Amino acid sequence: MAPKTKFTKQDIILAAFDIAKTDGIESITIRKVAQRLGSSIAPIYVNFSDAEELIQHVVFRAFEVAKELITEQQSGQPFRDIGMASLRFAKEYPVLYRDLMMKNNPHMKNTPEQVQEVVGMMKQDPQLAGFSNEELQSLLLKMQIFQTGLCVMLANDLFTESINDDKMMELMDEAAEDFISAMRLRITGKDEE
Repeated sequence: MAPKTKFTKQDIILAAFDIAKTDGIESITIRKVAQRLGSSIAPIYVNFSDAEELIQHVVFRAFEVAKELITEQQSGQPFRDIGMASLRFAKEYPVLYRDLMMKNNPHMKNTPEQVQEVVGMMKQDPQLAGFSNEELQSLLLKMQIFQTGLCVMLANDLFTESINDDKMMELMDEAAEDFISAMRLRITGKDEE
């Protein structure tokens, strides 16, 4: 009878995720994960064919963490919650954020399904009532550009003065209000033509 695996697939993913948080995704190797677990490499190869497969699971875990952060916000404004969760992720996981957002990698290409999932969340936001899918996608892209810049500055400690969570959220809220107002004006202008 074969001995039971000491570590579950989830244990291995979490150990690799810990490495990614502190040292970056490129630092994940089968050997380092085994060392982190205090085991041989055997349990890892039982669950994953290679380091790349494990890295894909780590990236998926990062997406799960991001979704958890969105769910924790609970402001009643899903669009705002998405922005705040992004800021929290950049602040709490700066090395991982830089790896995922600032490096060209195959893990961060938005799929149409992911965009539609976020647009679906945006539709629940009373502030965004009346916008079409196309208009919501345009708002999303503009906010992603702004929010990514803000998060990059946060993850890389690029602010010239200390900036707290309230100030960051104020900046995010003002940008969202500006983008939403501009979209409404654009729509009103089209209606009058």
